[in-house]
Amino acid sequence: MSAFVDEVTISVRAGTGGDGTVGFQRSKDMPRGRPNGGDGGDGGSVVLVAETSVASLSSYLRRRDYRADAGGNGGPNNMHGAEGADVTLPVPVGTIVRDRAGSEVLADLARPEASFVLARGGRGGRGNAALKSRVDRVPNYREQGEPGEEIEVVLELHLVADVGLLGPPNVGKSTLLGAISRAQPKIGDYPFTTLDPNLGVVDRRDDRYVVADLPGLIEGASEGKGLGLRFLRHAERCAVLALMTDLSDVDAVAQLEGVLNEVVTYDADLGRRARVVIGNKIDLPSAKIDAAATWADEHGARFIAISAEDGSNLDELREALAEEVARSKAELGEPQTFAVFRPVVEDRVLVSREDAGFRVRSERVERLVTQTPLTNPQAVRRLQRRLRAMGVEKALVREGATEGDEVRIGEVAFEFIPERLDA
Repeated sequence: MSAFVDEVTISVRAGTGGDGTVGFQRSKDMPRGRPNGGDGGDGGSVVLVAETSVASLSSYLRRRDYRADAGGNGGPNNMHGAEGADVTLPVPVGTIVRDRAGSEVLADLARPEASFVLARGGRGGRGNAALKSRVDRVPNYREQGEPGEEIEVVLELHLVADVGLLGPPNVGKSTLLGAISRAQPKIGDYPFTTLDPNLGVVDRRDDRYVVADLPGLIEGASEGKGLGLRFLRHAERCAVLALMTDLSDVDAVAQLEGVLNEVVTYDADLGRRARVVIGNKIDLPSAKIDAAATWADEHGARFIAISAEDGSNLDELREALAEEVARSKAELGEPQTFAVFRPVVEDRVLVSREDAGFRVRSERVERLVTQTPLTNPQAVRRLQRRLRAMGVEKALVREGATEGDEVRIGEVAFEFIPERLDA
């Protein structure tokens, strides 16, 4: 059985687009030929998909790098290249995606089958059939495929459960989860038995809900002590929080106070989901119910005294949790999936001095240079015309560039030869 993993960093790269091709259909009345070179296929993308059958991010410990296939090159007779195959990465429901470089949240896959394109494949280059124009009726060049996107991301799992069992170590949460659901958590008579969250499904007649036994809280958890923030991350998703205490302990109320304080310190809104208080171990002679029941009443929570060991009052507990889950979901709604969509902004041509030359920055300009086969003189002349039309030459002159200066666009360096120095 694989270990539970709730955070991992992976690197992905989408496929490069295929190159267009140069081809001609020749005949007696067309000695120069008619361009018929096909376009290259788009590169494959890398896509995340939230699947209920995946419980952990553990598979990404063994492999951290993922690459999608490149697109196929175009062929003569207007044959287009094949599309590169996508790579689909299954992740647990509740996975949050962050850009490792800036920690920006890119997506929250909180619902089953939610998906997010992590890296888009590069566009295929056009063949010479698609590059024919009034200016150039018989182009003998083609475009190269664009490189695919590349990114390093952090995947964080925030468990999606209806009920989160909260309590200090060794109050019986794992025993309770096994008693009310089909889960089979590891149980031991020592603190911190639960080092990883366990999930169990509770079936009740016509409905069901998911209960998470989360790692035991200690004082300072909201500041990262013990399992700390890792535990509280998973509590964020729960519709209902059930605080659990050991009624046989003289500090039963202090346990409840401590757990609630850590939750509220972490997130005040999260504290309002603490709607049920479970007093465990009523089967023991030293169990005291009144103080914990009073505390629950003062905090507006339902109190249920149980024995996870012998099964006392577990039907009542199942009923109460189901009612509170329904009430909470009616108020909060279901978790919503989202992905960050960056607004389309004007792609301005920016020029700055760099070392002894100049740097041109523009997504469109850099893409154009990347797709141009610079060993082909006709393709280079077309590139010069396009750059001039896009305002690159004027921007360089405004910044003080003169003939012979080095100009860098992406990974390529050019010698600046303006058409008109007074432009």
